Amino acid sequence: MKKPKIIQLPKILDPRGNLSFFENNSQIPFEISSTYWVYDVPGGEIRGSHAFKVNEVFIVALSGSFDVILNDGNKESKFNLNRSYYGLYIPNLFWRRLENFSTNSLALHVTSHIYNANDYIRDFDKYLTYKNNVH
Repeated sequence: MKKPKIIQLPKILDPRGNLSFFENNSQIPFEISSTYWVYDVPGGEIRGSHAFKVNEVFIVALSGSFDVILNDGNKESKFNLNRSYYGLYIPNLFWRRLENFSTNSLALHVTSHIYNANDYIRDFDKYLTYKNNVH
């Protein structure tokens, strides 16, 4: 099973301002199908709270910071994203929630599949059942 990991992105330093990027199958381990971003999250709110059956995701904090809490059905891991030159790769079948959003944070999500409501598992108990039946 694939594991979540922080991926360092190229960083081109320039006195006029720095530049980072990612490309299909170069920095991230999948072909990009969709992107979306989360912003203007009110203080104390939580985003996510779901898992994907198939979809893989790469998340970058383009601005500000936030925590990504992952659960594999057995243990929880916390990743703080606060730099635009690295991101978090999340394979399918990991429960995730995003919390602790700083003011003006911007969370870019890049996905391996286009949106499909049937790919979401939004109930943690159903997630555990599904994951146990798949593996």
